[in-house]
Amino acid sequence: MNREDNTSVYSNQSSIHGDLAKLVQKHMTSSWQEPIPPHDREAMREILALLKAHDGPLILDSFCGTGMSTAKLASQNPKALVIGIDKSADRLRRHEQTPSQNYHLIRGNCEHIWSQLVAANVECEQHYLLYPNPWPKKAHLKRRIHGHPSFPLLKQLGGAIEVRSNWKIYVDEFAAAAQLLGLDTQVKSLSSTDPMTLFERKYAANSENLWVCRAATA
Repeated sequence: MNREDNTSVYSNQSSIHGDLAKLVQKHMTSSWQEPIPPHDREAMREILALLKAHDGPLILDSFCGTGMSTAKLASQNPKALVIGIDKSADRLRRHEQTPSQNYHLIRGNCEHIWSQLVAANVECEQHYLLYPNPWPKKAHLKRRIHGHPSFPLLKQLGGAIEVRSNWKIYVDEFAAAAQLLGLDTQVKSLSSTDPMTLFERKYAANSENLWVCRAATA
């Protein structure tokens, strides 16, 4: 098993997955049509109502966990509607409310929400994917965001995309996959002096490295 310096991630993968390009290109030439369950349709109705009532840009915080990052983004972008999405009711229940009034936490499957937003011609100004679980086993490529058939939806949603993880290979993979979609990408190390998530707070306490990929249309 490989362990990168200053990270708690263990993996049997030492570089970008050899099947990444083939997998992404396959998903780019097909349309993801997984049936959307009723609770995700209801979540979408709630989001559309919020969008109708708000006059400003949309920021998505996918896989938002407890919503710490959602609240921070709302504070930093007071004119935006910030929507955090997570499938776990338990994580969302642990959210610590903040004074910001311009954010909402929605329980739902992110990929299904993305699909419905694209179908409704909704675009976001910024899209954050800060949940750091990189599925580090080599066999888990298809479980990663950039290995999932819904991945091309990220480009269709528009906006500047930001992905963070403490596993650099994961961030490098996302950048390579985003480039295949035609996005400009940049990978950098990132300081955790102002953590966006509980995970980043833990990384900072453990002096772990954090990496970010920023992707946007040319």
